[in-house]
Amino acid sequence: MRERFLTGYNNFVLPFLIGMVFILTYCLVCLFRILHQLPHEDRKRFLLSLVNPKILLKNIRDIFCDCLLHLKIWKRNKLLGYMHSSIAFGWFMLIVIGHIEVFLYVPHRAKFLYYPIFFRYFVAETESTLRGGFFFFLMDFFLLVVLSGIFLAMLKRLRSRMFGMRRTTNQSLLDTIGLYSLWSIFPLRLLAEGFTAEISGGSFLTKSLNHVFTAFLGNHVNMLPTWWAYSIALGVFFCVLPFTRYMHIPSEMLLIPLRNAGLKIRNARKGLAKVQVYSCPSCGLCIDACPMSVMKTHAKDTTVYLNRQIRRGNEKRIEEISDKCLLCGKCTAICPVGVQGDALRVAQRAMRNSGMDSVWKTSGKIAGTPEPPQSQGKTLYFAGCMTALTPSILKSVETLFRASGNEYEILDRDGGICCGRPMMTAGRTEEAEGMIRRNTELILDSGADTLLVSCPICYRVFTENYNLPGVRVVHHSVWLKEMLDSGALEIAPDNQRYVWHDPCELGRGCGIYEQPREVLKAAGELVEAGMHHKESLCCGGSLGSLTLNFEKRRAMTQNALENITAENPDVIVTGCPLCLNTFGRFADRPVKDISEIAAALLKSDCK
Repeated sequence: MRERFLTGYNNFVLPFLIGMVFILTYCLVCLFRILHQLPHEDRKRFLLSLVNPKILLKNIRDIFCDCLLHLKIWKRNKLLGYMHSSIAFGWFMLIVIGHIEVFLYVPHRAKFLYYPIFFRYFVAETESTLRGGFFFFLMDFFLLVVLSGIFLAMLKRLRSRMFGMRRTTNQSLLDTIGLYSLWSIFPLRLLAEGFTAEISGGSFLTKSLNHVFTAFLGNHVNMLPTWWAYSIALGVFFCVLPFTRYMHIPSEMLLIPLRNAGLKIRNARKGLAKVQVYSCPSCGLCIDACPMSVMKTHAKDTTVYLNRQIRRGNEKRIEEISDKCLLCGKCTAICPVGVQGDALRVAQRAMRNSGMDSVWKTSGKIAGTPEPPQSQGKTLYFAGCMTALTPSILKSVETLFRASGNEYEILDRDGGICCGRPMMTAGRTEEAEGMIRRNTELILDSGADTLLVSCPICYRVFTENYNLPGVRVVHHSVWLKEMLDSGALEIAPDNQRYVWHDPCELGRGCGIYEQPREVLKAAGELVEAGMHHKESLCCGGSLGSLTLNFEKRRAMTQNALENITAENPDVIVTGCPLCLNTFGRFADRPVKDISEIAAALLKSDCK
């Protein structure tokens, strides 16, 4: 037994070494390929971010919180969060403590890649290592933590509803191999260290197991098979990792600094998009979140399955999934690693329309650098296509304009002007850019310093894709809050119970949640939907889907209405003309735009 301590090598380490060298080589090659695929400007921006102390600290913090502790999952479900963090953080601590032990007691062996992983086999318990009893305890403690996470992972496969999930993803063959090899690593480590604890030392877990082994098997049991099994499990996991869902482990550690550098998806299959696809952990949270999942037949049209099909290169399914999506953004909002499911789908559409090397502008100012307006104090109102089909909103906004005393002009009173979003979601970027350039000229030529919009879709496009120097873009729900706060408008509250529906583009897309709620609190009693804020359900009428038929949309609308009316409000209020029209067809109570509520409750001296 002392001989292994002196030599510091045994052939059982070979499976681990083969797997480790393979995965490290694979990840390095992928890293260089991803960096090469990035546009020169993005690559430069990313590399400069790595030497920016502020961004570097954020990278470290985000990797620690998201990759190891999984705090985002904790916020959704504590049991699910503990399961993920116990395995990830526990394994990380076992590696760290193992390296500390090697540096403290056998620093001359630190050069061997395998030594900290199999320290309990090679080290003999001496007076020196006995002083490391605290480390023995920590190693046993974190091994127990990981084992508890593995137990919960097994339980989740059988009882996913215990973890707040109605559905989980189907496993591929390689995913199954990766899963079982991962599950076997730590029980095998426990067995191996349990057999060795009498010689190498241990603590409450491994020493107790050693006593059991000694009592039933005696002192002459060959311990090598368990160490071989442990090493083989590690080697198999590392070798299949790049071809399974578990590739998200190294991919996410690259995705975080890319995202913190401010990079956006530029190409459907390269660079940041590729990192996002491989960062998907296939956790299945997006399945329940997707409004299409109300129909079981569409569970495989969710982002997790899109990412899987992109990996496999299944063009037919990629097209089907991409075109069917409502682009509501809920999968993006709840994804624990930040995969942008909606942006990935639009990028796939753009690739088909413009060719493999097309550049999709998900953000940034398309329209050049026009001159700012010369005059000040005028508000330009852009109703948008959907508001034009809902004259009650336009009428209410004009009433509010006159009551507030604002000088205003309506840009599209005669219709015929589109913000460009439908072309964008269809992947027709050139046509969208043409619309944006023309609209920019009209807006700046108006001389207004404020652009007011009542459609969240238009609002997001104007803020993200237009270059309007000197022009502030405001959604009418925010403008109402400002007018009430300044005293330019006054409303007389009634006794109605209002519920606010968070439109996808206004809430998840632009982060506007509280201002409309403050307006409704001034109007009457505010109650909340079952799921709200970033968890809000899409109305089902989204223009984002290119293929969903009316009946399937109806099921989603009715499901959303059940959620909205959970607290039995008198009136459903929204800030989106599309949601207003969609809910209005099926709701059993009034559905109003927030401007209609404010206009109806104006105090008499304001009218």
